[in-house]
Amino acid sequence: MQLQLFEPGDFLTLKEASEWASEYIGKSVTTSNISYLINYGRIHKYGENGSAYISKNELIQYYKSFNGRREVHFKNKLGEDLNWILSFDNYTEAETTKHVHRLHPYKGKFIPQLVEYFIDVHTDDFKKEVFFKEGDIIVDPFCGSGITLVQASESGINAIGIDVSYFNSFISNCKIDDYNIEELIKETNLITLSLKKFLSNKCTPDFEDRLLKELNIFNNKYFPSPEFKRKVNKKEIDEDKYGKEKEKLFLPIFNKLVDEYEIELRQNKSKTFLEKWYLKHVRDEIDFVYSRIRRLKQSNTKDILELILSRTIRSCRATTHSDLATLIQPITATYYCHKHGKICKPLFSILKWWETYTKDTIERISEFRQLRTDTKQVCLTGDSREMDLINELKKVDKKYASLVKKQKIKGIFSSPPYVGLIDYHEQHAYAYDLFGFKRRDELEIGPLYKGRGKDAKDSYVDGIAKVLLNMKKYFADDYNVLLVANDKFNLYPGIAEKAGMKIAQQFKRPVLNRTEKDKTAYSEIIFHLK
Repeated sequence: MQLQLFEPGDFLTLKEASEWASEYIGKSVTTSNISYLINYGRIHKYGENGSAYISKNELIQYYKSFNGRREVHFKNKLGEDLNWILSFDNYTEAETTKHVHRLHPYKGKFIPQLVEYFIDVHTDDFKKEVFFKEGDIIVDPFCGSGITLVQASESGINAIGIDVSYFNSFISNCKIDDYNIEELIKETNLITLSLKKFLSNKCTPDFEDRLLKELNIFNNKYFPSPEFKRKVNKKEIDEDKYGKEKEKLFLPIFNKLVDEYEIELRQNKSKTFLEKWYLKHVRDEIDFVYSRIRRLKQSNTKDILELILSRTIRSCRATTHSDLATLIQPITATYYCHKHGKICKPLFSILKWWETYTKDTIERISEFRQLRTDTKQVCLTGDSREMDLINELKKVDKKYASLVKKQKIKGIFSSPPYVGLIDYHEQHAYAYDLFGFKRRDELEIGPLYKGRGKDAKDSYVDGIAKVLLNMKKYFADDYNVLLVANDKFNLYPGIAEKAGMKIAQQFKRPVLNRTEKDKTAYSEIIFHLK
């Protein structure tokens, strides 16, 4: 595109663009901010021979767009020191949950692009130094679902994860392992065929077919789309009242089918998670599939099949579609669903989700196989505050333990738990119940059940500092520690001091919500400790 075709003033240099944008939105816009818009395809760069020009019209369109308005909104709420580059607003949800990162749900994880940004070898106007390089060893002492390990593999970096939760370690190791895809396909097909044969002698498939037909007729009559949602939005219908009325209206139809097909809704007991949150027929299928998996010889194929089953049963809990994350009350009948704007039903079979997740898992593992490097990653189960890292590594890989002892660890990239936010064992209670994994809730740092009082905060500071002190034993002299935290209680200066470290710099990033309806401005800090 030739610049001379446009009137003077249509195009601006980077400096002119930053000055114009600052005046236009009434907030400071740096040349780095403008460069970000260019680098991530928000606006184009025009010009030749090293001269960069920006279209004023494209800037106007960006600041009128959703992401442009959101950037201004976030900075108004959270301050001009917000690093919008670290918003990664140019990535879709599919990209932020790429390949094995979505093998299993997990609360409180960060996006892989954030890890990539800090562990790869690029620099920019904000990240002015390279913290890690290929062949280095890094550690994540709060490993969670293993995102740091996976991204380390992509970046050619060796990594060690540590987590007090056995199931977290299990998820992480499943993600970073390499599999015999042909064997995995064979075993999933065999189990699926066995499950279908098991169901052929059951009444639930015919019951669900009849139920779905009745729901379709009923919902088309009383919840026509999009007319119903339009009337709700225009306040012509009281959604709660109308939904409850129609929920009661459909219930006799549901109960009649339950009686006709002799459907068992509740289990005999309700003490454990599996007993309370799963309908009887679903629980029978879970036990059937798990019995088939247990017959296999111990291998990583068996491990990944267990993870697929765990992911499946999480989606089959007897709860409403809008309560999957909170689990308010078990649901054993049809109900009005606020999420879908119609009458929905609980799940009576795991088959659909088992088939969906087996296919999805194989695709994600195959995709990651093309990206992984010939480096070593492993997650250890234990308490990072006191673990003898070398001895624990020797138990799983003596060669890797020798490398770590000789080369030493270059540093940390991790997201420690937040104070009083999540009970990490409880979020996977179904898996601990099914697989019989040992729970160590009492060793969690900053769990929800301990609250956010002074004692909880003091315990948190002490716990995180002890982890850093213990890990320092294995560090190279020029280490870098990068911790992602929403430090609303200003605890990390004290943590750094107790650990004998200093905060070299801070990167403040916006945490963007996935839906445009939620405008809540929220940020977190990446603390760089030396």
